[in-house]
Amino acid sequence: MSNADPPPSFGAYTRDELRRSYADAWRKHCARSPLTPLEALIADVLLLHPEYQALVADAPTALGFDPPAGAAEENPFLHMGLHLAVREQLSIDRPPGIRALFESLKTRMGDVHDAEHALMESLAEALWEAQRSGRAPDETRYLELAKRRLASAAMH
Repeated sequence: MSNADPPPSFGAYTRDELRRSYADAWRKHCARSPLTPLEALIADVLLLHPEYQALVADAPTALGFDPPAGAAEENPFLHMGLHLAVREQLSIDRPPGIRALFESLKTRMGDVHDAEHALMESLAEALWEAQRSGRAPDETRYLELAKRRLASAAMH
């Protein structure tokens, strides 16, 4: 996250190519066809979010989806992409310490999905701050935001 390059899993995909990858992964999952490792991750995220399954079940609908302006929480592709980004970070423990922080969140929140969401919210906030200030995302800031969510989870 210290540079502006997209995650290696997605390379230089266009918006349509990314959306098609979600639709293809879901179609293959439903058909019980073999999945690539990335497709398996996408299908797993979609299984957690049945509200997005109809959207990606039809590739033309997925390609034509236009989220409301300024409503990130209403963009299923952004939401799923954040899930995938967090899972990638956890798999390589980058930024260093994110995996241990996730384990603490999971313990305090009692749920893997809620812990992922806490990291996703932190990541989205760090990315938004970086974009707004015209700087590269700051891993230290991301970890700081995640630690705040951990402290908040401990209080509830």
